[in-house]
Amino acid sequence: MSTATADVSQRFARAHRTRQVRRLLGYAVLLFFAFLYLMPFLLAVSASFKTQAEVAANPLGLIPDAPSTAAWEVVANSAFPLWLRNSFIVTIGVTLGRLFLDSLAGYALARLDFPGRKAIFAFVVATLAVPGIVLAVPRFLVLRQLGMLNSFSGLIIPLAVDAFGIFLMKQFFESVPKEMEEAAKVDGASVFTTWWRIVLPMAVPGLIALTILSFQGSWNEFLHPLIAAPTNSDVWTLPLGLSQIAQATGETRNTPVAMAGSMLTTLPVLIVFLVFQRYFIQGVAASGVKG
Repeated sequence: MSTATADVSQRFARAHRTRQVRRLLGYAVLLFFAFLYLMPFLLAVSASFKTQAEVAANPLGLIPDAPSTAAWEVVANSAFPLWLRNSFIVTIGVTLGRLFLDSLAGYALARLDFPGRKAIFAFVVATLAVPGIVLAVPRFLVLRQLGMLNSFSGLIIPLAVDAFGIFLMKQFFESVPKEMEEAAKVDGASVFTTWWRIVLPMAVPGLIALTILSFQGSWNEFLHPLIAAPTNSDVWTLPLGLSQIAQATGETRNTPVAMAGSMLTTLPVLIVFLVFQRYFIQGVAASGVKG
């Protein structure tokens, strides 16, 4: 009896050691890929404390030979506070516009029965395949014709609705049960009232996902500000302003200045994502339930 018990104990111990080894190997693989994922970010931080010559000579070195804060001083002496304010104005305006318009359009495509609904949705999805650079010249011509160049209206309005946001919200609304909407209709609520008071409060995870995506996309947008505000530096956003100072030091591109600026630009998006990441994952997962 004791021998059988000892054999069972040995098998249990071997199985336990095997599980531990597998777990350690799994953690090692995850840490390796996590390091690969973080490597570009670490290189950017390191490059911001290097000189341009050192970046050219040793671009993959994580520890600067002679740490320098010259790049950060260039950023600090620029119009960074103005560009930061402009970025917040544009980003908040674009995000609020997308929350309202994308959810409104998504609800119409998900719940309203009207001729051509499927064709319109197919057209919206098809626009996702159009590269942004293709629309650069037409966008500039339209903004110039409307007198919206070099203004906040030209920076915000063209981005206040987007195809992916409509697609995301439509998919999410289709996962919401219809019973409460039908009850609201019985009580005499209009379509807009039903959407605003009944459906929208139940779509908070989808709205948060859309908020994060819109905030990140408009905050990091470079091409559109370059088109919409080519000459008025008073309305430049962070990506556009920092790109100008990175090229205004007598070199083709001052990499340490560009990296220092990119670090500062990344922080607000990182904070927003860390705060709302749980809701973001819930919203994206819920939007894929139906489709």
